[in-house]
Amino acid sequence: MPFKFLIAAAVACASIVGTARAETLAELAQHTHYHGIAFVRSGSAILLLASHHGVYAVDKDGTAIRVSPVQDFMGFSPDPLQAMSYYASGHPAAGGNSGFLRSIDGGANWKQLSPGVDGPVDFHQMDVSLVDPRTIYGAYGQIQVSRDGGATWAIAGNPPADLIALAASSAKTGHLYAATRSGLHKSEDSGASWVPLAFDGAVVSTVKAGPGKSVFAFVLGKGLMKTVEDSAGEWEVLSNDFGEAIPLHLAIDGTNEQHLALTTQTNDVLESHDGGKSWRPFGKAAD
Repeated sequence: MPFKFLIAAAVACASIVGTARAETLAELAQHTHYHGIAFVRSGSAILLLASHHGVYAVDKDGTAIRVSPVQDFMGFSPDPLQAMSYYASGHPAAGGNSGFLRSIDGGANWKQLSPGVDGPVDFHQMDVSLVDPRTIYGAYGQIQVSRDGGATWAIAGNPPADLIALAASSAKTGHLYAATRSGLHKSEDSGASWVPLAFDGAVVSTVKAGPGKSVFAFVLGKGLMKTVEDSAGEWEVLSNDFGEAIPLHLAIDGTNEQHLALTTQTNDVLESHDGGKSWRPFGKAAD
């Protein structure tokens, strides 16, 4: 999807949400914070950032523009089945919870698909199964699961204590990972039960499943780690060169699995072109 399309989408809804203007990522970081990140699936290195004040499209040079209404987007995941489709949850500008939302036009407009169980829900953690993309998970007190693309939801079980992030396995349906303040946990029954998997007692700030059965996790004090499912617990350290920044949300380019992007608690947006071994600010040319 060309960047000019995203700008056009922002202009089209300007009468509803106010005038959107292009700004640098450094400028954007001064007045919002990020809750999610995804690559736009158009063959180019363009990102979508879900933030406290809307969804922003980011061009390859780091120029950002809001394409959605002004509202708080918390949980945020691309729909693997359709390139223009995204899922989210959070809070409308007027307050309250938004339930489970879907956009089919690249993040410009959003519709509630379901309030969720005991909703409207506010999923702070959610993910879509790459094995079965109609299976979606969200955390709202308990783990909820939808098996029909978000139309209906059921309670799966309780999450591990101090949940930070969820990731659905890219290898097996029903397998789910949980990043917590006391390690990485795994469920093999869609969140009904959990067992410790790795990094016991350590803060795991994010977890993400990727192609080739890969699993990424950032572990405080260890760095960005990677393993392959069913690899007997062998983890590779990709990078521990983030300084005081803590990665919170990770995205993998569907056209190039070596191209990664992430956001941090300090509102940095970083990218890697070597599978996570080295990082630089998004939009900055290589030295």
